[in-house]
Amino acid sequence: MKTVQYREALNEAMSEEMRQDSSVFLLGEEVAEYNGAYKVSQGMLDEFGAKRVIDTPIAELGFTGIAVGASMNGLRPIVEFMTWNFAILAADQIINSAAKMLQMSGGQYNCPIVFRGGNGPAGQLGATHSQSFEAFYAHVPGLKVVVPSTPYDAKGLMKAAIRDNNPIVVLESERLYGVKGEIPEGEYIVPIGVADIKRKGTDVTIVTFGKIIEVAHQTAEILEKEGVSCEIIDLRSVRPIDYGTVVESIKKTNRCVVLEESWPLASISSEIAYHLQRYAFDYLDAPVQRVTQTDTPLAFSPTLIEEALPNIDRLSKAIKATLYRN
Repeated sequence: MKTVQYREALNEAMSEEMRQDSSVFLLGEEVAEYNGAYKVSQGMLDEFGAKRVIDTPIAELGFTGIAVGASMNGLRPIVEFMTWNFAILAADQIINSAAKMLQMSGGQYNCPIVFRGGNGPAGQLGATHSQSFEAFYAHVPGLKVVVPSTPYDAKGLMKAAIRDNNPIVVLESERLYGVKGEIPEGEYIVPIGVADIKRKGTDVTIVTFGKIIEVAHQTAEILEKEGVSCEIIDLRSVRPIDYGTVVESIKKTNRCVVLEESWPLASISSEIAYHLQRYAFDYLDAPVQRVTQTDTPLAFSPTLIEEALPNIDRLSKAIKATLYRN
């Protein structure tokens, strides 16, 4: 094993796949000369050249359309958005072109393409630069959506995404790029659609994904001292969702709290809560609790940000509610 940063894990994944497959290329704003806005593509221009690591204008709809066309004609593009907030401008190409191409062409055209970049709140960036898009893209048939929370998952899921013949949305966090973690020295893949039990427990299941999982770990450590054993499931993929792993955990703990960084309405946590009441109702000893961002645009003020985002206190109260300890 070796220790790398999250950004380095993504870089390794893309570079390894580009060495193995000449049809893979990277394009986006500042990915080449500047080595990426968050240095994810550091050194890739030097290794692969300007034909495979391509700087684009600030024109998300345009360069995403070029990538979709390239994928229909045998190439495997990786599109980097400086932030997924900017990808709103490219939503037509992602949702109306890439996601629907296989179905609308009667199976004649695959669209093997990876859309990736920074997602979610990342400090004092204001409401229009702090949105979490997991549920937005998971809502769309034809897309697969992954949200890696560790360097290990980031590399393994990225390699799986590049090899997949479907359009894949990879939602990274700007706050995770510098986080370090262990990854294997050799080749490995993390399958899309397979959740991971990050912490074993017996009293309550916390279902989560992305960088907010750190709040789950911190809360679990605190509650362990109070005699509460938390199991933490990292979904890793939010389309498809590994419902089986969640249900099997509920059969053991009989309680569930879903933790997510986005808004509550029509969210991933809503979907998990529905699925559990439909398919695991007889195993639940308490209603499923949800801890999400407040239902407001995220403020610029750090005090208001702290109040809006899920935190240890709110998660602890939700867990204790499932245990009838409040």
